[in-house]
Amino acid sequence: MTDLSVKTKLADAMAIEFKRDLEADALPSDDVEKKVARSRDRIISAPVVIILSVDMTDMDPYPDRRRKKAEYIMATQSTANAGMQLLLAAHAEGLGSVWLCSPLFAQKTVQSVLDLPNFWEPQAMYFLGYPAEIPQLRERKLIKEISTLNVKR
Repeated sequence: MTDLSVKTKLADAMAIEFKRDLEADALPSDDVEKKVARSRDRIISAPVVIILSVDMTDMDPYPDRRRKKAEYIMATQSTANAGMQLLLAAHAEGLGSVWLCSPLFAQKTVQSVLDLPNFWEPQAMYFLGYPAEIPQLRERKLIKEISTLNVKR
């Protein structure tokens, strides 16, 4: 979405839930207001906001709980993978991007504000735009620092 009025409506509605959750966490009111304002401003100021959702309508139906859960996890993983592809494509085009999972905490609100079908479960929000500055690359850990090799010989 690029329409300022839609982004503002979404930001305002999500801010209500975010504020409620932060107050329930007993955060100081100044911290709550700062976090809510930052969240709201990020949505409104992003040139493009994209919401990715899980849709189970084309997934395989199973009668048992174990396989239903696995099918839902597969759909969620597929949605996350689509999001990663979106980020890579944006980067290839010179765009900056941010991936947030805040819609998970306000799924009904996001569905309502954006008039999404009830079978679309909002999972992630992406902000896209041309970066004001290109950040310096961070040093990456060596693969051996973040993985193990468990091969039986």
